[in-house]
Amino acid sequence: MFLKDQVVGKYRIVKPLGNGGFGAVFLAEDTYIGKWVALKVPHRQNLSIEDLASEARLMAPLNHPHIVSVLTADKDEASGTFFIVMEYVEGESLAEWLTREGQADEQRALSWSVQITDAVRYAHSRNILHRDLRPSNVLLTKDLEAKVVDFSISRLLERAPYASTRIGSPPYMAPEHFQGRTTFASDVYSIGVMMYEMVTGVLPFFDLNPSRIEELVAAGRFTPPVLKNRRVSKEFSDIIVKAMARDLSQRYRNALDLLEDLRHIRLTPHRERELADIRERIAARDNPQREAFCFHCRRPLPRRAVNCPFCGQRQ
Repeated sequence: MFLKDQVVGKYRIVKPLGNGGFGAVFLAEDTYIGKWVALKVPHRQNLSIEDLASEARLMAPLNHPHIVSVLTADKDEASGTFFIVMEYVEGESLAEWLTREGQADEQRALSWSVQITDAVRYAHSRNILHRDLRPSNVLLTKDLEAKVVDFSISRLLERAPYASTRIGSPPYMAPEHFQGRTTFASDVYSIGVMMYEMVTGVLPFFDLNPSRIEELVAAGRFTPPVLKNRRVSKEFSDIIVKAMARDLSQRYRNALDLLEDLRHIRLTPHRERELADIRERIAARDNPQREAFCFHCRRPLPRRAVNCPFCGQRQ
């Protein structure tokens, strides 16, 4: 679409950065001030300016350290090509990092999870639903700080309680997303899948057939992270499991609730959490009349159950 050293308005094209389903991204230099920026060029240039600029209008008011900033939007007079000018993040995507490293240790995964969740909380507070949260849409700076990007299929929820669309990335989509009823809790589910992938190196649900993924997600049965990676703490595993709950009533209501739990375990020393867990187990055994729940997946246990019938974890 653009060629190296091509001048588009005041921007000189340096190189292509990527090409997705909705547009191509180029590294460019602002020739007026010598600053590097990213130009996003939508594939569908035959749309109205109103439609082409919708993503830029949605993102332009957002000001958060973990969301990639939109600077402006413009149209090249020579070619008639519309493009969005964005902050350039020098680094790589979380997807690229995971492909190379396999998985992250818990502290690094927690740090990124807090940053991503805080960015989503901020967007939600402005009624913006992302709908396509996945590692490819999280950029990592040279200092390994996470920044959420690509609001191309995002929606502004004002009066409607949900967005009616099935567009998204199937392995990261919540059950209700497949049914075309995406809510803020659907973004929480997507964060849960990313956290799962960060600490285990694999997706909880995957198949080459998207319809099969939908069936697996609808069933909601997956192996808790702590059983995939014994170095993951029970607390972090429980948070991931709750973020990925099939039923909305069991899932975090919003990104703020998830963020509070993530910050709590990030700030609480591991030994203190271990002691609290021991006290919780002792209290549960001393009070057999109280309804019991699995320590890992938090689902109700039958009386006198030794192993959880859902995840198989010994109690």
